[in-house]
Amino acid sequence: MVHGLREQFETDLQSITDDLVEMTHLVGSAMGRATTALLDADLTLAESVIEADEHVDTLRTDLDERALVLIARQAPVATDLRTLVTALRMSADLERMGDLARHVAKLARLRYPSSVIPAELRGTILEMGQIAERLVVKAGSIIAQRDIKAAAQLETDDDEMDALHRGLFSLLMAPDWKHGVETAVDVTLCGRYYERYADHAVAVARRVVYLVTGEPYIPPAS
Repeated sequence: MVHGLREQFETDLQSITDDLVEMTHLVGSAMGRATTALLDADLTLAESVIEADEHVDTLRTDLDERALVLIARQAPVATDLRTLVTALRMSADLERMGDLARHVAKLARLRYPSSVIPAELRGTILEMGQIAERLVVKAGSIIAQRDIKAAAQLETDDDEMDALHRGLFSLLMAPDWKHGVETAVDVTLCGRYYERYADHAVAVARRVVYLVTGEPYIPPAS
């Protein structure tokens, strides 16, 4: 009987892990489609991203409820407890990433039929979107495999996003900026959404390090 309960508990833990990985797929797809909607002024695509975010929210709610039930019923300790507590925190990070993708899509919808991004910044925003997608794909793999080495590498990957964000802000503050205040505000918000999205992906990776080692990840000194 005890063995059977343990098997069911491990099955439930794996189900929660699988749902976290599924959330990475959903929020990665959302950001990819939101970026396309932003650059192409695609209203239909923007609306689809906004509507689909509800599924991410529902998945997070269901995952959190199941994790809390397992904590209450099984009174887990050690790694099992870390797995459940960490899952609650990662689901919050991933749900927030979905919200940030939705914000990008809302910005595209707000300025439709105009394009939010000036021509000379399109390459930067496209690259930020591509990095965001790469980061969340890696985060999903890190969750599935509990790969702490890859988790550490994600910190370096995030440096690319930070550099692009700084460069974008420098362009906005340049004296030859010619696109007005409204566009500057839009681009500032947009850059912030991508930068925060990447930060949450890094947070997910750090939580996996804590899950595996029991110790918080401390980035190396630069």
